[in-house]
Amino acid sequence: MINCNHFRLFLVASALLLSSSNLYAADGSDWNIASRLLPPPAAASEALSSSIASTPQPTPPPPGMMPQTPEQWEAFIEQATSAQTIPLETLAQMSNTTIEKQQLAGVTVYSVTPDTIAPEHKDHLFLHVHGGGYVILGGDAAPSEAATIAASSGIRSISVDYRMPPAAPFPAAVDDTIAVYREILKTTPANKIAIGGTSAGGGLSFAAVHKMKELGLPLPGAIFAGTPWADLSKTSDTLFTNEGIDRVLISYDGLLSAAAEIYADGEDLKHPLISPLYGDFSGFPPTILISGTRDLLLSDTVRAQRKLRDEGIIADLHVFEGMSHAGYLLEAGSPEAISSMNEISLFFKKHLD
Repeated sequence: MINCNHFRLFLVASALLLSSSNLYAADGSDWNIASRLLPPPAAASEALSSSIASTPQPTPPPPGMMPQTPEQWEAFIEQATSAQTIPLETLAQMSNTTIEKQQLAGVTVYSVTPDTIAPEHKDHLFLHVHGGGYVILGGDAAPSEAATIAASSGIRSISVDYRMPPAAPFPAAVDDTIAVYREILKTTPANKIAIGGTSAGGGLSFAAVHKMKELGLPLPGAIFAGTPWADLSKTSDTLFTNEGIDRVLISYDGLLSAAAEIYADGEDLKHPLISPLYGDFSGFPPTILISGTRDLLLSDTVRAQRKLRDEGIIADLHVFEGMSHAGYLLEAGSPEAISSMNEISLFFKKHLD
């Protein structure tokens, strides 16, 4: 039998040893981790591991390279979004969907209808809000993820092309999402609607539900939060531990910090409708969350799941080995991507209605 007193002495001695070691910086708070080699993730799928192995080590942009003026932001947004935009006709053919650009409640949206609608989803709708750090991937780039999910789940989708900075900072994105949701509620009961998206889309989905609660609106039946940007401040642990390891976002210092600043437009970055992790998650719908071990926003994802679970909300968390931010979208056809889409489909089928 273990002697409890001896065990306590062992813990105290271990703590003293660690506190006196050189693991800590001189001030005793920050750790200075030595440089080390990072191999491709051996336990990830061959497709993902090979892709990472062929990717040069990512480097963040030099300081001062981000846009400064509204004109510079507009040029940057146009270039970045154009590079990621697939013509709607091509996207529809690739995803076996029909895509129509429309107006709902004065907001531009894209209606995405899969060629085959699952019987379970004949009366259901997925309200999609796109990612892109609240600054890019609008316009015809917006419905790309919606088409993927609509096709894989067999569910109709409405993708919101919400207004963005520099012309329309916070709260325009939240307001547009709520306006579209109100319009959809006229024909579709709330419990038949799922809301979601990736990155800023995941964060905006949480913020929209906070706003729905504030307005007394009926809440959707389910949420999909793909690696959600749920805290725009530089707080989450993996912003530090995965810096330079996430081959997509790379670092908070750069596009993320600049996007957070221009989106918030002077408001506190910890405002619950900007960083929804600081809001009240009580009463939230069942939520599926997806991330990866190399995701810069892994901590945002697990913190959101913990907030939900602390309120007794169903919150399924899926973390994929070796996957960077939004890797399930970028490595289409990989086992990780296929599994992610399958999990979303199963979750919607289980929790809508």
